[in-house]
Amino acid sequence: MAQFRAKKLDLSCFVNIRTIRDHTKRKVFEQYETERQALRYIIRNTTLPPRTRAQAQLQLSQMHAYTRPTQIRNRCIEGGKGRGVFGDFRMARFPFRLNALAGNLPGVKKASW
Repeated sequence: MAQFRAKKLDLSCFVNIRTIRDHTKRKVFEQYETERQALRYIIRNTTLPPRTRAQAQLQLSQMHAYTRPTQIRNRCIEGGKGRGVFGDFRMARFPFRLNALAGNLPGVKKASW
């Protein structure tokens, strides 16, 4: 993990170590995304020789775990929570409620019927 992290990272915008790790995972995934797509295309292409496809499979399996899209988790930007996060606002339930009631989220208001 330390091999991917930036040497100089402004820690003032991060809440805890989990958000730093998530930020690192997003950066690494973005960096290696095209390479992974190319390897996956080679693996799925049945017209290529089996040896080439096997080499691509080996390269893909030896890539770092942070290059996988499944490693990225939506986290709350205020508290760093990983569960109960609204994807559109990137906030957990409780901070979302507080900000909505305070009027800090445009277009969001308390329902009444």
